[in-house]
Amino acid sequence: MRAIDGRVECGYNEGKTKRKEIHAMQYDFTTVIDRRGKDALAVESIGSGGWGANPAAPKEGFDPIPMWVADMNFATCPAIPKAIIERAQHPLYGYFTPSDEYYNSIIAWRSARGYTDLDRKYIGYENGVHGFVTSAVQTLSAPGDRILLHSPVYVGFAADVEGLGRTSVYSPLKRDEAGVWRMDFDDMDRKLKENHIHLAIFCSPHNPTGRVWERWELERAMEVFEANHCFVISDEIWADLVFSGRTHIPTIMVNDWTRAHVAAAYAPSKTFNLAGLVGSYHIVYSDYLRDRITAHGAATHYNEMNVLSMHALIGAYSREGEAWTRELLQVLEGNCRFACEHIDRCWQGVEAAMPQGTYMIFLDCTGYCARTGKTLDDILHAGWDVGVAWQDGRMFEGPCHIRVNLASPLSRVQEAFARLDRYVFCE
Repeated sequence: MRAIDGRVECGYNEGKTKRKEIHAMQYDFTTVIDRRGKDALAVESIGSGGWGANPAAPKEGFDPIPMWVADMNFATCPAIPKAIIERAQHPLYGYFTPSDEYYNSIIAWRSARGYTDLDRKYIGYENGVHGFVTSAVQTLSAPGDRILLHSPVYVGFAADVEGLGRTSVYSPLKRDEAGVWRMDFDDMDRKLKENHIHLAIFCSPHNPTGRVWERWELERAMEVFEANHCFVISDEIWADLVFSGRTHIPTIMVNDWTRAHVAAAYAPSKTFNLAGLVGSYHIVYSDYLRDRITAHGAATHYNEMNVLSMHALIGAYSREGEAWTRELLQVLEGNCRFACEHIDRCWQGVEAAMPQGTYMIFLDCTGYCARTGKTLDDILHAGWDVGVAWQDGRMFEGPCHIRVNLASPLSRVQEAFARLDRYVFCE
């Protein structure tokens, strides 16, 4: 960092922060892939109103850098297209039922990540985590009911709740002295009691803050839910994307009560960039919960698996998928560390907690706006103008926040931050 004409400039050659060494990679996380014309909402919806809050198109001379939609700009694990192609080469695609290999792949993958006694009867296909959440909400609550969520909140779950005629009640996460987002257990308990709430949507790891909950936090949260006779829908789609020194603990595995009162949702889509193939699944140990939720999904006739999606999961949850994921995590953690250290060093008044998982950071621009007199809209649009397609954090219940997706080659992340240095945080 150096002063030029009285202005602070943040470069990448001076004042470099220490970064954990990333060893030579077997897989490619550096190639910048052109996604235009290849069914990529993250690129092709920039400048349109399709989602209601899409980034505006950049000004002439700037190419877009997608940093909003929660998918990645890396080629997926090679085992996945290989599995899809091998199945597609067999020229019949008739009716089918999920194979033993499908269930065994999930059991092996999740058993290596915290589950015990996982049986195929606890597993069921879901056409997306949202489909599972809406089925669970409709079977475990009634129209007009209130449902507890944490804020910041994943905007999709808030929309699910409100769209089904229920009301979202938020218990805010708070940052402690070290800047770590924490649950407020007293507030949760009070909100549950005051609003007669008996269903919660829990996000683990948490999007958009990137928190990976510690065991004591999960135990305390579940004690609060148990005391208030509250079922829990646990979104664990980010469970595989946990950084060094952290461990994802499945919510169902916390204690005997959670086995009977928690319904969890998973997918390979965040880990392996497979959202376009559609293929999530639930894990529900409770016969009561599983029977009710699966009956609702089955009655809609929407919840049927695509055969190529099944083979994509089998390819992902493989030995090669394990190796690829280990390298991906090094890249994502390195990108997040670069971003957070750069923000702390260069953008006075902007705060960002280093995530413990996912590939999102949640910028708090409150101090910067107070210091400069700029509004969040000023900052957002200044970034969009120069191709940084980041996302308005207000829809996540962040009043002066921006959500930033860092799942791109480091060169693109650095390019985005260089533009932000020069054109946005440049007073």
